[in-house]
Amino acid sequence: MSILPFDDRDGWIWLDGQFVPWREAKVHVLTHGLHYASAVFEGERMYGGEIFELTAHTERLFKSAEILDFQIPFSVAEIDQACKDTCAKSGLADAYVRPIAWRGSEMIGVAAQNTKIHVAIAVWDWPSYFKPEEKAKGIRLTWAKYKRPSPETEPVHAKATGLYMICTLSKHAAEREGFADAMMLDWRGYIAEATGANVFFVRDGVIHTPLADCFLDGITRQSVIKLARQKGFEVFERHIEPQELAGFSECFITGTAAEVTPVSEVGEHRFRPGNISLSLMDDYAKMVRRELVTA
Repeated sequence: MSILPFDDRDGWIWLDGQFVPWREAKVHVLTHGLHYASAVFEGERMYGGEIFELTAHTERLFKSAEILDFQIPFSVAEIDQACKDTCAKSGLADAYVRPIAWRGSEMIGVAAQNTKIHVAIAVWDWPSYFKPEEKAKGIRLTWAKYKRPSPETEPVHAKATGLYMICTLSKHAAEREGFADAMMLDWRGYIAEATGANVFFVRDGVIHTPLADCFLDGITRQSVIKLARQKGFEVFERHIEPQELAGFSECFITGTAAEVTPVSEVGEHRFRPGNISLSLMDDYAKMVRRELVTA
């Protein structure tokens, strides 16, 4: 399947307060964000012309920037509106939305307090992250080589570009072996998350999910926990040992891209997409499209 490169497309990108033709939205090769990963971003989905949990995403973008020691030169309300305007200008009703903020090219070095902070927002068509038939039977995950770092070594609660390097490496390795993704442990050896999605397990009708103390507490994760509890399920957020996976019957991952996707395999462990995984997958899809009313 041919995929258009992301630098050669029709359309518009919101850049520092104005719309720029897609192909002209460029940064210099000596941009600090490129060399030192001083950039933060969000991944959002628009369903039926409305961005799901837009303000929550924008607020997290600002928090991530604060953690990386820079200030976004717009307000939360202005970025919210810019996301809406970019979606409207795209002409799409269902799409992926990518706001990103980064340090510019005024300084190139570890210290870069005087760099200009730039913000861009792009929107593009986004089909299902996994093929529908693959989601229904559950995706296969292997174990990742790299572990999620300690909060003492990285700003783990920021959605920062540099933190995704080990995710890219792990997902590439998994795909080369025929898997859809990889499961990452944290630095202590507990179950953490997939390379770009949070994970949940089911045992005896009860849902268990890793405590988000060294990785992002995903907005989709929070929404699914709320949805599950509204449906009457117990949800426990706790540290999960890898050997516990043998005792779980179901597994699923959650994320803006993955939404709710059942998992059939994590390394040597097997799961069967069951009533809880499949019902949450369906109800989440209805909720984001406003076909399901929640309290």
